[in-house]
Amino acid sequence: MPISPTEFLKKYGFDEEDEEQDHSLRHNAMEHAKHLRRPHAGTPHDWEEWERYKAEHPDEVEDDEEDTDR
Repeated sequence: MPISPTEFLKKYGFDEEDEEQDHSLRHNAMEHAKHLRRPHAGTPHDWEEWERYKAEHPDEVEDDEEDTDR
């Protein structure tokens, strides 16, 4: 009887379950909060807040990779 691909992977130690990433809204929100970057859209007030926060906390803001290419 043939073996299914999932059973084959489990048999030889390639368990997919260990490598699955959490893509829940809560996880994505936490990742976004941990890695502060320049917003892509928003109101003028959002941008003013961003510039103020960036000036007050420069060590907590990650450099935007897109800005260095331009």
